[in-house]
Amino acid sequence: MSAVEAKLAELGLTLPEVVPPLAAYQPAVQSGVYVYTAGQLPMVEGKLPVTGKVGGEVTPEEAKELARTCALNALAAVKSVTGDLDRIARVVKVVGFVASATDFTGQPGVVNGASELLGEVLGDKGVHARSAVGVAVLPLDAPVEVEIQVELTGA
Repeated sequence: MSAVEAKLAELGLTLPEVVPPLAAYQPAVQSGVYVYTAGQLPMVEGKLPVTGKVGGEVTPEEAKELARTCALNALAAVKSVTGDLDRIARVVKVVGFVASATDFTGQPGVVNGASELLGEVLGDKGVHARSAVGVAVLPLDAPVEVEIQVELTGA
């Protein structure tokens, strides 16, 4: 078990299976020392636990937890191409998309769920640049979607 997976276990989390693509793309690709994930939905065992707009059918607190799930799914996607999460030198960028009710403006707070999980799991390596974007709708009516870019160690 990698040190990163041991930290996940310490937090009571398990790295899930990689979420299968919903269309013509790969969950993650490596280019040089970087891994880019596709947008990760908050799928749990192949299903979305909740659907709808944040600030409407979904509370910001629920959405923040869903963003944590997205980040966990993103780490699984990274592992699928690297074989070992201990190869992460740092998380470079996180982009979070929040399906938002027309008057909802708390996207950064929702995406904090992903950012905080990465910090808890990776420590200083999890500190990153970030965008949090409100959108009208996401695939499968998901409330949130997160993608990450990580830099790998040379080994």
